Amino acid sequence: MLLKYFYDDPLAHASYLVGCQKSQTAIIIDPARHIEPYLEMASKHGLKIAAVAETHIHADFVSGARELAERVGAKLYLSDEGPAEWKYEYLEGYDHQLLRDGDSFFIGKVRFDVLHTPGHTPESVSFLLTDEGGGASEPMGIFTGDFVFVGSIGRPDLLEEAAGMADTAEPGARDLFHSIQRFRDLPDFLQVWPAHGAGSACGKGLGAVPSSTVGYERLFNPALQFSKEQEFVDYILDDQPDAPRYFAVMKRVNKEGPRLLGANHQHSKLSIDQLSAAVEQGNVVDLRPSKQFAEAHVPGTLNIPLPMLASWAGWLLDYDKPTWLIADADDVETAARILHEIGVEQIEGAFEVDHLSQSGLANESYKTGNPEELQEQIESGQLRLIDVRSQAEWDEGHIAQAEHYFLGRLPANTAQLDPQATWAVQCRSGARSSIAASVLQSAGIKDVVNVTGGITAWENAGLPTVTESSPSSEAVQS
Repeated sequence: MLLKYFYDDPLAHASYLVGCQKSQTAIIIDPARHIEPYLEMASKHGLKIAAVAETHIHADFVSGARELAERVGAKLYLSDEGPAEWKYEYLEGYDHQLLRDGDSFFIGKVRFDVLHTPGHTPESVSFLLTDEGGGASEPMGIFTGDFVFVGSIGRPDLLEEAAGMADTAEPGARDLFHSIQRFRDLPDFLQVWPAHGAGSACGKGLGAVPSSTVGYERLFNPALQFSKEQEFVDYILDDQPDAPRYFAVMKRVNKEGPRLLGANHQHSKLSIDQLSAAVEQGNVVDLRPSKQFAEAHVPGTLNIPLPMLASWAGWLLDYDKPTWLIADADDVETAARILHEIGVEQIEGAFEVDHLSQSGLANESYKTGNPEELQEQIESGQLRLIDVRSQAEWDEGHIAQAEHYFLGRLPANTAQLDPQATWAVQCRSGARSSIAASVLQSAGIKDVVNVTGGITAWENAGLPTVTESSPSSEAVQS
């Protein structure tokens, strides 16, 4: 047997290739939309990708299951658990098998047994792997998807939080508690192979270690330490990370069937004279570092530096409008791949950074200043301050004069802000607030200052903060 691990850092997503050398076939577990790494690995080891299995309908990335079925004829092994509204809808014409608790299937001599492990979502399943070709009679490990992570467990509130399905969080938490009891009964030696690592919004406190064991998680995973159901429910529903707005889109896309990209999918390089029209028609994302954007940019464009694209594009882009990129030529396809992975489909092309300065279109800027330079203006009210960090960060301590608007929800709240005022924006370090500065300017609020170093620099300078939890502006927003 062969087991290969794939990790997508921007999405904190793990997927797996399991191969049987005797039959020269392989299966991909929870594939990403970008399938070329699987094809290359299978070819390297002389394997044919014969199948794909998914633990559930994913909410945080576009699945590559349909792409693999279309491109290489892979058979789909998908959950048939859960309510009718969460059944796969694109399966006609594809070789597939719908799975329920207790089912099993083989890839060559490798056996997969299906466990229904609901809670994160109603249809979630896990796969026990037994290498019968290697002579094993007991399973080696379990693919848990978004059920059990290293050091954490899948959140049960996404259907309510992101997909708008009311009154599903608590029942999901109770399902999760009972699924955990089943996990506890598995042998200690079983390896645990989850679908996410640190940085994923599918749970809180995920570990950065790629795998674990049932025994280790039973001992040290905080979510597995509860014997009373209500105590577990209270724990798991408290203090979950904000669920990105695009998660609701992903559930629908992966249920209905993602658009097929095909091999050699590429994006056009466009003439700079088309840029003004693009700004009027949709999203134009400038991928340059924030310092360059602050000094000169095209009015109406949004600055999301490439390393932050996966984290914030799903919050800030209008999915109903086309998207254009401003990027270095070498970064265009990387950025487009990230956007496609989170369901941004209408990518119309890219404008190269080298042509921007020559065009004269980059005629807008915003100011920056460190805490010592801005303190007096902030405390006097000459500068109105917006803190764009998460609610949990705000509660831990904030600048007394700040108003709280979480970055992911800032576009929906710009109409509440006085466009004639001078606004300073602040986060922990200055990175998220630089994105916020572009959000404000693209919404018509032009007099903007980014607080460099954020609240970290403010505190390091010995300037005062409010440490007790207090009502924020965001708390009264709809």
